Amino acid sequence: QVQLVESGGGLVQPGGSLRLSCVVSGSIVRINTMGWYRQAPGKERELVADITTGSSTKYADSVKGRFTISRNDAKNTVYLQMNSLKPEDTAVYYCYADLVVRGRLYGMDYWGKGTLVTVSS
Repeated sequence: QVQLVESGGGLVQPGGSLRLSCVVSGSIVRINTMGWYRQAPGKERELVADITTGSSTKYADSVKGRFTISRNDAKNTVYLQMNSLKPEDTAVYYCYADLVVRGRLYGMDYWGKGTLVTVSS
């Protein structure tokens, strides 16, 4: 019933920009924190950025000053604006949301299927 649909991934040149979007749908009672993780081959999944209902944000040190996370609650959407992209940003990016759904009392984490970002010339 709950879906997280990502878009915006693809191939981009070093120094370029890309914007990822993730739309949440379903029988949602409340959306809490939303964010983005990424995973490169042979490496652990790492938190890229997240954003709370109060719009407090957190970023990995490697992306501070280059990436910006935002949310549009009217559209149930979280965004990741990625500027000054580097080859080391290449990874599968996953969106997630802590959601309270109909029939549940507490929030649970839900995940998108992932979208590949490749930074290469």
